Amino acid sequence: MTDLLNDAWRALSDIMAPHGPAIQAAKSFAPSDYSIHFFLQIAIIILACRVVGWLGQKFLGQPQVVGEMIAGVILGPSLFGLLFPEFQTALFPKETKSVLYVGAQFGVGLYMFLVGTTLKLDHFQSKAKSAVGVSAAGIGAPFVFAILITPLLLSVPGLFTPGISQFNATLFMGACIALTAFPMLARIINERGLANTSLGTLSLTAGAFDDAVSWCVLAVVLATFGGGPGVAVLAIGGGVLYAVFMLIFGKRLLAPLGRAVEKAGEMSHTVLAITLMLYAMSAFLMDAIGIHAVFGGFLLGAFMPRGLFVEELKRKVEPMAVVFLLPMFFTYSGLNTRLDMVNSLELLAIALGILLVSILAKFGACWAAARLAGEDNRTALGIGALMNSRGLMELIIINIGLQKGIIGPTLFAMMVLMAIVTTVMAGPLFELVYGRKARASGELGGLSANPA
Repeated sequence: MTDLLNDAWRALSDIMAPHGPAIQAAKSFAPSDYSIHFFLQIAIIILACRVVGWLGQKFLGQPQVVGEMIAGVILGPSLFGLLFPEFQTALFPKETKSVLYVGAQFGVGLYMFLVGTTLKLDHFQSKAKSAVGVSAAGIGAPFVFAILITPLLLSVPGLFTPGISQFNATLFMGACIALTAFPMLARIINERGLANTSLGTLSLTAGAFDDAVSWCVLAVVLATFGGGPGVAVLAIGGGVLYAVFMLIFGKRLLAPLGRAVEKAGEMSHTVLAITLMLYAMSAFLMDAIGIHAVFGGFLLGAFMPRGLFVEELKRKVEPMAVVFLLPMFFTYSGLNTRLDMVNSLELLAIALGILLVSILAKFGACWAAARLAGEDNRTALGIGALMNSRGLMELIIINIGLQKGIIGPTLFAMMVLMAIVTTVMAGPLFELVYGRKARASGELGGLSANPA
C-alpha cells in the first residue's frame, strides 16, 4: 500500500514536467504536455481575472477590464514569479507561451470585431471635425514631446540599445506615447455606457486612428532593424488599401448576411460560420501585413449589418470572447512584464517624468483639440481622459521594441508603469470630469451591473 501511494505521489509531481524526447540533453514537450498546461493555465487565468476584477470594482471603482490587466501582471514574474518562482515557471513554461499567444490574439481580435459592430458611423460623420482634430493632436503632441525627452533618455545607459540613432529612438518613443489602448478603451466605453454615444464613437475613432499611425511608425522603425523598407510599405499601403476597400464595398458585400438573419429570425450556424471565417481572414490580413489583428477585427465589424444580425452575434459569441478568451491577452502580456527593473531613485525619477510627459501629451493635447473643435469643456475633458488610457496595447508595442533590440529592459519597465497608471486613472478621471454629471442629468445610464 505504501509503495502504491509513493508511486501515485511521484506520478502527480511529474504531471507538469515535459514528457517528450530529449533534445540537447533536456526533455522536450509532448503534445499532451501542452494541453495539460493550457487547461490549468486557463483555469487560473479566469479565476485571477474575475477575482482581481471584482476587487477592483468593489473597492476602487475600476472597470472589470482594469482588474484583468492588473491580474495579468500579477500572474507574471513581477509578483507571482517573485513570490513563487518555481511554481510560476512550472505553470507558465516558456514552451507554452506560443499557445497562449495565439489564444490571446484570437480573443482580443474577436472582441474588437464585436466592438466594431457597435460603431455608429453616423456619429462619426456628425463629429468628423472633432475626431480629426483630436486624432491629430493625439499624434502630433506625443511626437513633439518625444523629440524633447529622447536625447535625455539616450544619455542614460541601458534605456535604449547601444548604437540606436536618435531619429529611430524618437520615433519609437513618439509611437509609445501616442498610443491609445484601443481594446481597453473599447471595454471602458462599453462598461461606462458610452457605446452608442457620440463621445464614445468619437473617442474610439480617434483612438483607432492614433493606434494605426503608431503601428505604422513602428513598422518604419523596424524597417531599419533588418526588416527592410518593404515592412513599412506593406504595413502602411496594405492597411490603407484594405480600409478603402471596406469603405467602398464592405456594407454591400456583407448585407446578404444581415438579410439571411432577418429572414430566418435568428442566426443560423452557417451564417455564424461564415461570419467567423470572415473575421479570421480580416485578422489574418492585418496581422500578415504588420499592423495588428485587432484592427482587422474592428474594421470588419464596423461594416457588418446592424439590427438583428448584431444582436444574435453578440448573444452567441460575446460571453465566450469576454470571459474565456480575452483574459489570455492580458496574461500573455503580463508574463513578459517585470516591474522590479526600476530600482533606483534616478530611474524612478525618469519613470515619473515619462509618466507626466505622457499624460500631458495625450490628455492635455486631446482636451485642447476637442475644445478648439467646438466641444464643450466637460465633453473635451471626457475625451482627454479616455484617450489617455494605454493599457495592454502599450505592452504589445514595447514588447516588440524589447524583442527587436530597440529598448532595454529598464526602459521597458518604465513604459509598463506608465501604461498601468494611465489605464488605472482613465475610469476615475472620466467619472470625475464627465460621467458623474452626465449620469445625474440622465444623459448616461448607471454603470453596468454585470460588466464584461
